[in-house]
Amino acid sequence: MFERFTTAARSAVVGAQAEATKAGAAWVTEEHLLLSLLEQGALDPLGVDRAAIRAGLAAARRRGGLSKADEEALAGLGIDLTEVVSRVERTHGEGALGASAPRARGFAASLFGRREPGPRSHRPFTEGAKQTLEQSLRVALGRKDKEIGARHLVLALAARPGPVSEVLADHGVTYAHAERGLTA
Repeated sequence: MFERFTTAARSAVVGAQAEATKAGAAWVTEEHLLLSLLEQGALDPLGVDRAAIRAGLAAARRRGGLSKADEEALAGLGIDLTEVVSRVERTHGEGALGASAPRARGFAASLFGRREPGPRSHRPFTEGAKQTLEQSLRVALGRKDKEIGARHLVLALAARPGPVSEVLADHGVTYAHAERGLTA
């Protein structure tokens, strides 16, 4: 699949690994893909506010990566996610539910059932990040594009449900808007 990636798309994947390393994360996530694409300027044609998207991602990370749908489902069970986050942070420190918080990595990994890899320069991709890369291939094939570019990665992130697509949508970047606003 990677032989079909353009230079920009390959740079985004390598940049995602760099973002994970910079954050001290053991895994490369969809968030790291988005941060890399932001850094590359891949979303600039859409008029996004980079700082606002970064703040939205930080807020989602602080909630342990749970989406708004997850939060609503928990509320339906009588669980106030804001209160849960506050209690965890009082006990374990601010950002304890964030997977990239160095002091919480072991806690977050056990919470989400992930075994963390040992120290290495290459960080593995989470299942969600892998599915995003696969989705970018499906987007390209659906559009009959021969190569997978940064545009396809953005479209894949916007299409996949979860905190990253919610942050994008909160800032006006829906699949339809990205499809219209980004060139191949």
